[in-house]
Order: sequence, then C-alpha cells, then structure tokens
Amino acid sequence: MKQLDLFMAFFRVGILGYGGGPSSIPLVHKEVVEKYKWMDGDEFGDVLALGNALPGPIATKIAGYIGYRVGGFAGMLTALFATMVPTIFLMILLLTVLNAYKDQPWVSGMSAAVIPVVAVMLGVLTWDFIKKSGKSSLGWGRTAGLIFMSLLLLQFLHIHPAILIFALLVAALSLKDSKGEKEKKAS
Repeated sequence: MKQLDLFMAFFRVGILGYGGGPSSIPLVHKEVVEKYKWMDGDEFGDVLALGNALPGPIATKIAGYIGYRVGGFAGMLTALFATMVPTIFLMILLLTVLNAYKDQPWVSGMSAAVIPVVAVMLGVLTWDFIKKSGKSSLGWGRTAGLIFMSLLLLQFLHIHPAILIFALLVAALSLKDSKGEKEKKAS
C-alpha cells in the first residue's frame, strides 16, 4: 500500500505541478505533510532547504528522498517514476498542441494566467514557514531579521541560495556547540 500511496502522491504532484520544481513544492507539502503525514512541517522545511542547496531539480530530489524514507529503495524509484513520467508525457502533448496553436491568443492567455496562481501557492507556503519560524524558539524578531537579511542577500546582492543556506547551517551548528559548551561549564 505504501508504494501505491507514494505513486499516487507524486503522480498528482507531477501532473499538477505546472511551472516546474518550485511550483510543485506546495503540492508536495500538501501530499507529504497534510494528507499522508509522512513528515511534519519542520522536517519538510529541512528537506526543502537542503534540497535547494544541492544541484539539480528540486522536485526529483525531494521525491527521491521522501520515497526512500517512506518505502526504501523501491519507494525512491516509485516516487521518482511518478514525478517524472507525467511531466514527460505532458511536455510532449502540451508542446505539440501549443506549437500547433502558438499564434492563438488563448495560448498566451493560458500561460499568463498560470503565473499568478503559482505565485499565490508559493506565497501561502512561505507564510506558513514564516509563522512556524516566528512561533519557534527563534521568535518573531529573529525571523524578521533573517527574512530581511535573506531578501537583501538574495535579491539585491545576488548571493546564491545554497551559500546562504550553508552559512545559516554553519551558524546554527556553531551556536548550538557554543551553548552546549556553556552548559557543560555551568554544571
């Protein structure tokens, strides 16, 4: 049953994730965290952060990891297959149709209409992550500071997201180690 659940979850993501990997992330979240409860929101956030830091398409990295975690090696293959196959078939079908009707106004209107929907889906997921971060031990002040710093570094200074994520992971590990040393000295 797990293999079928994995297939269906990632097949839905593959078939509905119009716009590429980043647009499919909210769909993966809905399937993995909300529907099947294979992991909680914090774990999903960690997987997403590490997946963004690694090279390659985010949708397949997340599918592979979650599939492996839920169903072992067979689960990984199932999730990857379910993620990629719908995209391959839809790509062939849609590009054939769109190429035949590329000069029609409804084609450009359809493409333009999808963009705001994907933006809203990503915005909702972002807001969920911000709320979780603000309510965590990080607090709202640090959360706002990290959001501002990230925006500045990513958007205006064009720092690669992987560098930012790596720096934050190193900082978090350093702070954790320094707190652990202080607690050892205190006892």
